[in-house]
Amino acid sequence: MITLSSDFGSPYPAAMKGVISQKTDARLVDVSHDFPRGDVRTAAFWLREILPYYPPASHLVVVDPGVGTDRRAVVVRAGEHALVGPDNGVLFPAARALAASTDGSLEAFEIDDSATETDLLEISHVPETAAENRPNGRSTTFHGRDVFAPAAAAVHETPLDQLGSLEGLSPIGALDSLVEETLPTAALEADSDRARGEVLVVDDFGNVITNVPGTFLADRESVVANGSRVPVGATFASVPVGERLATVGSHGYVELDVNDGRGDEAFSLEPGDEVVLEP
Repeated sequence: MITLSSDFGSPYPAAMKGVISQKTDARLVDVSHDFPRGDVRTAAFWLREILPYYPPASHLVVVDPGVGTDRRAVVVRAGEHALVGPDNGVLFPAARALAASTDGSLEAFEIDDSATETDLLEISHVPETAAENRPNGRSTTFHGRDVFAPAAAAVHETPLDQLGSLEGLSPIGALDSLVEETLPTAALEADSDRARGEVLVVDDFGNVITNVPGTFLADRESVVANGSRVPVGATFASVPVGERLATVGSHGYVELDVNDGRGDEAFSLEPGDEVVLEP
């Protein structure tokens, strides 16, 4: 399969699927096209948490606020998976997680986006108006369609151990030359039994996902979150509807939530805000 992730909303992902379908009959699976616009860190977090649940696949990721600039277009082989997208850090956490879940190997290649239309980036069917109106053939604002989609299809059709021979790909060398999006870790202060972290993301339910490990809540009936005492519960229903709580989310981090409500509003928190948890 080929998975697709982006911040495009609709209808742009349909164009990427059309291009891919010209080159392969792979099963196409949408992860999400509703990542916050241009938010590399949020997309990197969710991809790290979601993609390791898939069997070996190619993963097309386009959260690309630098489209059209000199940022590189890359392919990363991560164990038995391949990721295709911009070199802006969005691929890195997921690549490490995928490699760790398989054989641990990582290898990176740069996509030559000046490659001719007979190799890696070939798109057979281009609407007549688009062909006439784009002076250089490819859009500088939609690399998801014109660069990453055909590359993902070509990579999918190529055995992973032969990616280096694929025309239009060139080895990058040391993986640390890629842009790395670093997801922050919480500081656990043993002397004060305090955790100092931050909000990583807020999901569509309004659940505030911090970077504090869920083990911090073990054997606690309540915690003080940014100065406000809240009960600790194993489920949302541990507290009455509309009440706040701290719990361990499905990803293993502490969440600050509301039963049948929005934790971000109740705690006045958004991604990047500091969170201090105390006994």
